[in-house]
Amino acid sequence: MDVSGASGQPRSGDDQPTDHPAVPTPPPPAAEAPAPTEDGPDTDTAATGTPDSNTPDSNTPGPEAARAEEPEDETPDTTGTTAPETETHEAGGADEAGGDKAEADGAKTPEGPRDTAAADTHETHRTLAHTEPPTGPAPGMAKGEPPRPPKEPGGGILMGRPFGVPVYVAPSWFLVAALITWVFGGQLDRVLPELGAARYLVSLFFAVAFYASVLVHELAHTVAAIRFKLPVRRIQLQFFGGVSEIEKEAETPGREFVLAFVGPLLSLVLAGLFYLAMKPVQPGTVPGVLLAGLMVSNLIVAAFNLLPGLPLDGGRMLRAVVWKITGKPMSGTVAAAWVGRALAVAVLVGLPLLNSSGGLGGGTEESGGMDTVTDALLAAILAAIIWTGAGNSLRMARLREHLPELRARTLTRRAVPVETDTPLSEALRRANAAGARALVVVDADGHPLSLVRESAIVGVPEHRRPWVPVSGLAQDLTDDMRVSAELSGEELLDALRAAPATEYLVVENTGEIYGVLSAADVERAFVKAMARPS
Repeated sequence: MDVSGASGQPRSGDDQPTDHPAVPTPPPPAAEAPAPTEDGPDTDTAATGTPDSNTPDSNTPGPEAARAEEPEDETPDTTGTTAPETETHEAGGADEAGGDKAEADGAKTPEGPRDTAAADTHETHRTLAHTEPPTGPAPGMAKGEPPRPPKEPGGGILMGRPFGVPVYVAPSWFLVAALITWVFGGQLDRVLPELGAARYLVSLFFAVAFYASVLVHELAHTVAAIRFKLPVRRIQLQFFGGVSEIEKEAETPGREFVLAFVGPLLSLVLAGLFYLAMKPVQPGTVPGVLLAGLMVSNLIVAAFNLLPGLPLDGGRMLRAVVWKITGKPMSGTVAAAWVGRALAVAVLVGLPLLNSSGGLGGGTEESGGMDTVTDALLAAILAAIIWTGAGNSLRMARLREHLPELRARTLTRRAVPVETDTPLSEALRRANAAGARALVVVDADGHPLSLVRESAIVGVPEHRRPWVPVSGLAQDLTDDMRVSAELSGEELLDALRAAPATEYLVVENTGEIYGVLSAADVERAFVKAMARPS
């Protein structure tokens, strides 16, 4: 990689990225630009921003030529994808499709997906079904910006912060609460007809108590993650259960197994407690019916999540076992994901057949046409969630596998130091002569002050460049915009997300300037890495 040393002289070499545009300059206008006035810069170099033919490096393609060969709009458009962010353990049901939507600022200020960025590798533990958002930048994200999660997770109504983790109730929860109230109320009418309309209040209490047990399931994942020093972004209760979003992957297969198993274990413990509480209570009373319903529902939650396929907790446990045997987390993910897809097919076909044959407590003579349609619809929803979650798990694993390929040292552009009052045309001439592709504004002692923005250069007409100083096109450097040349993978992406910008100053451990890193280059490298097969 060609870069600049501390003295401000460009370093030799030809290992700079070949697929990124040089310092961008628009094509010259059709008409001749007006000649500068007498007090303007010399026209032999400054007016055009390119060296004369006598310059030794004049045959080296500079910013103008590279700009013509590779227009800026060739940046891969990744709109419609989201950051990899999350594995999921969902208590009581499946996640809403797609997870969180990403949000983005304007094209000038980079901002990426909420969940997950291309760089964000959250692990979300859900209890009944796990889904992971697809990888990549989020919809609406401006080109050239590093993917990043939102500053605040959001996702519904904030209910509290147990263990310092925010717990949200998604709007979809109210829909499922109403559904549970209606269905359970109909069952109460057959068991306790004397309740009358009050049965719906009892049913609503059951819905709230059931989701309280779902929250306990998610808190089990959260406590285990905190014990393993894994940051937890939030817990969300939603349509088919809950999700705890853990921002890092477990470091060992043993921790992965424990992290997945504690959720179903707590659901089994809750089922046992509700069973013990039923002993002194008469079966035909309201407390007896509620305790029995909560015991059965927690047993179902635990049993379903122990099924050995991603994205369920049992799939995470299977992944941990294969990871331990093979020593490769990717092998565990592939095995558990394909088992999850087989499980999705089994649910789609087997659940309606099992229910119609009386295997779930009903007889064929009790089943009507509406019941059959309802069973088939429920099976289709669960199968789709499991299948999608298994595929997202594979994409997440591929992201983690390719993240180490993103290295600041290999993505950095060579930079030329220029002083604050240097005309833009002269700065571009120097960049062409040195074969550099970025500009760093320095003070009289050579200390970097700011970075000239690529997008700002494009907006300056060529005939104006001799009179525009580079300082007017630069973004002041902050400490967060100084990136170590040794960073790579997730550490590099975390550094970029901490200070969203279009360009970053890359420095050696000694403090010497290595060059300039463009967020657009990082995005392109990420897209290419994800496009390659594992």
